Amino acid sequence: MTINSTPAPRTQDSKSTGAGRLLIAVYGIFALAASARAGFQIASKFSEAPVAYLLSAFAGLVYIAATVSLAKKGAFWFRAAAVAVGVELLGVLVVGALSLFDARVFPQETVWSLFGRGYGFVPLLLPILGLIWLYRHRAPAQTA
Repeated sequence: MTINSTPAPRTQDSKSTGAGRLLIAVYGIFALAASARAGFQIASKFSEAPVAYLLSAFAGLVYIAATVSLAKKGAFWFRAAAVAVGVELLGVLVVGALSLFDARVFPQETVWSLFGRGYGFVPLLLPILGLIWLYRHRAPAQTA
């Protein structure tokens, strides 16, 4: 009898239970916060920093997509969540690096500026945790 020490991945439909609910809730909070902030900034002071405010709006849309796709069940939503969280990580890394090395690019901070410093670096940690969560809850590999 062989004992397998590595746990089998959970099914993709169990990702919205337990700690997954907390992850989805945090994504929902960021979706609301980033969207509301960007909406206000675009409506009231767009000319001050249009690129920064449009990036914040884009971040809000990414957070909305991640929230919805993480909460839904099925293979399509699983892939959609992986894409949304991957785009988020790429955005945080690119915008974070650009804002760190050339502050003139973003005269006003975005959600992802300085790797999310204005939000306690949660925007940097959230996609990493999201990708780990998705990896651990991927569908089991099909055997032939």
